[in-house]
Amino acid sequence: MVMNFPKLDDALRLERLKPPTGKVRIVLDTDTYNEIDDQFAVVQALLSPDQLAVEALYAAPFYNIRSSGPGDGMEKSYEEILRLLERLDMAPEGLVFRGATDILRDNAPQESAAVDDLIAKANAADPLYVVAIGALTNIASAILKDPAIIERIVVVWLGGHALYWPTADEFNLQGDLVAAQVVFDSGVPFVQIPCHPVASHLQTTLAELEHFVKGRGTIGDYLVEIFAAYSQGHFAASKVIWDMSAVAWLLDASWVPTDVVHSPVLTDQKTWSHDPSRHFMRVARTVRRDAIFGDLFKKLEQLLSPAA
Repeated sequence: MVMNFPKLDDALRLERLKPPTGKVRIVLDTDTYNEIDDQFAVVQALLSPDQLAVEALYAAPFYNIRSSGPGDGMEKSYEEILRLLERLDMAPEGLVFRGATDILRDNAPQESAAVDDLIAKANAADPLYVVAIGALTNIASAILKDPAIIERIVVVWLGGHALYWPTADEFNLQGDLVAAQVVFDSGVPFVQIPCHPVASHLQTTLAELEHFVKGRGTIGDYLVEIFAAYSQGHFAASKVIWDMSAVAWLLDASWVPTDVVHSPVLTDQKTWSHDPSRHFMRVARTVRRDAIFGDLFKKLEQLLSPAA
């Protein structure tokens, strides 16, 4: 599949790849009902208004045992976003948008309200950080529909595995391969947070959440509720909350140390092929687990004493 994208100036791309300072504009693209980690990431972002201006939440498609197909997964994610906002006492109007009802199949963009809103917001100011914690169809579709937006956005994605891993085959990538190839090939300023062995360190337990999250507002109780219900056994068991990593890089880049590397070629076999002539991107090499969870716990605690 050959596609032509605007050639981004290398100096501009490297400038965009620098960790941001100050408050940044973001949109958050999330397959919120896929499991239970997106919810933690969405809540952490929304509880960080001094650092992040969250301008939109986009429902992303997904397909697994929790949905009957990509469109059903998107709709369930949309409904889950509404449940989170209700518990945070935030209005959804003008903030939440439905995404694609299917994954990207070729270079024809999937039309959706999320795609149109992303293009509009990208063209309204510069730069816009696009935090993607699911399949990349919404983002890839926006790039295909208006390729010029690669000059005005930075994509931060939780997905794939480390570039030295024997395979790139993980959930956010394997079910939406064409979209991932579009983003890697487009030259858009791009920050990848690999799942293994990077975000996989973001583990917590029911005991920890019951101590630091339960009772911290309606939203805190909800996070503990869905965590407890996700597994039938919690004895000596932890659960990865992958998606917090992408939000965490924007909150404090020292919590997610990264390196600038040449973008790999993502093959049809879901492996990485390395080409030193390719454009630069940024990739995470580890996460500071305690700092990331500590930030969320403190912000939830402040719900009980907003003036503190």
